[in-house]
Amino acid sequence: MYEWILPSLSEVLAESQSTIAECSPAKAERQWRMSLAATEHLLIDTLAINSPTAAPALVLAAPAPLFSQPALTQNLQTVTFTAKPFNPLALMPFQMPTTATVVEEHSLQEAVLPLLPADPLVAEQFCLVFTDKFRLVLVLAERKNGNKVFSFSFEPEIVQQAWRAIGARVMLTNPDFCAELDALVQQYLPVAPDYRIAMQFSQLLLQEFPEPEVSKDWETATSIPHPQPPIPNSPHPVPDVELLQAFAHEVRTPLTTIRTMTRLLLKRRDLPTGVSDRLKIIDHECTEQIDRMELLFKAAELETCAATKATNTHLTPMSLNQVLQQSIPRWQQAATRRNLTLEVVVPQQLPTVVSNPTMLDRVLTGLMENFTRSLPAGSHIQVQVIPAGDQLKLQLSPQLQCQDTDAAETFVTPPIRKALGQLLMFQPETGTISLNLNATKHLFQAIGGKLIVRQRPQYGEVLTIFLPLEVSHQQNLELRKN
Repeated sequence: MYEWILPSLSEVLAESQSTIAECSPAKAERQWRMSLAATEHLLIDTLAINSPTAAPALVLAAPAPLFSQPALTQNLQTVTFTAKPFNPLALMPFQMPTTATVVEEHSLQEAVLPLLPADPLVAEQFCLVFTDKFRLVLVLAERKNGNKVFSFSFEPEIVQQAWRAIGARVMLTNPDFCAELDALVQQYLPVAPDYRIAMQFSQLLLQEFPEPEVSKDWETATSIPHPQPPIPNSPHPVPDVELLQAFAHEVRTPLTTIRTMTRLLLKRRDLPTGVSDRLKIIDHECTEQIDRMELLFKAAELETCAATKATNTHLTPMSLNQVLQQSIPRWQQAATRRNLTLEVVVPQQLPTVVSNPTMLDRVLTGLMENFTRSLPAGSHIQVQVIPAGDQLKLQLSPQLQCQDTDAAETFVTPPIRKALGQLLMFQPETGTISLNLNATKHLFQAIGGKLIVRQRPQYGEVLTIFLPLEVSHQQNLELRKN
């Protein structure tokens, strides 16, 4: 059969590189994840400096879309390869013609192509990136002995060979689409990347690597005390933490595929209104759960290595107002679903803070989701944002709805929470599983912030988040005072 003749991408890279070391699946997967994170930041930086008329980047990936940041995806053309493509016709067989194929219905902006089940490429995860500035291929492959191997290359000829291997498969399964895709690939000239791009990728990759483990004496002497001591960092992942990483990955991958296919369906102009509304609900639910899995995965990553500082990277001065404009509607939806009311008090002018915009949005939304689940129906929540010295304070607090004497003397019973391993907690009253307090605090530390939780008998839990102000803004505040 033809598919057995075609080389896999790991074989293409193995022929051009003298040594590619096999290692444990966990180690190779960490290398893959760190390289993808470095690639994502490299793409964001590269596309940001390109002219508005420059061609968007092209990404070929398997087995699911790899990049989800809005700042990046709007400048990407993505083709996803999978052995088990999601069938969009199953959502509305009564409206769509049964002869339609996945590729014919989709543009090159987001396409999904099948891989034959017997193809050795099915056992690999890969990412080919084509831009005006560089080409890059990353591959994670599984060996027959159970080990895995990760490799990557910026060499134009190697990336071209990888594309030929993929293009041959597209020719087998979708010959009409192959010519269109090949023409798009040829728009990106196979030039050697500027040394500064390779150096920037190396620096980003080093930032993703965990710091070496320090001695216990030094760790004890320099650690910041917490109400609950953090889990000791270890080079060997704790079993339930490793299980949580695998679980988050397994859930996130199919959800990302479903969301991609849903968004492609929403681009059709012949959708009945009812079907379109249902697809939007699917898209919303998938996005919520993908973001939730991202948080679980990031929290597990923080516990498997000395990552509090290593993950405390890519922090940048940012407008909190922009994040709040995106987040508040979702907070309102979460409150309304649970019959709660929400009031947000924000000053007219918000100072610039230093954090990670994407992660801050996800962590705040996850925190609000858990906060609303812990309150009884009919409760009122106040979110207040105020300057606090060289920091910005964001406080979430439940408010009493009535002011009579009897209500003032009542005490709020804290929600029942049971620990599930190192990172999770379970609320029997609501059936909710979420990150525990210690893991949530670690997430805020990783994005430059700090979370404090206080229990007030008459109100319940009050959550306070502190974010550092940008240095220049701190200086401006001091000048105004003087």
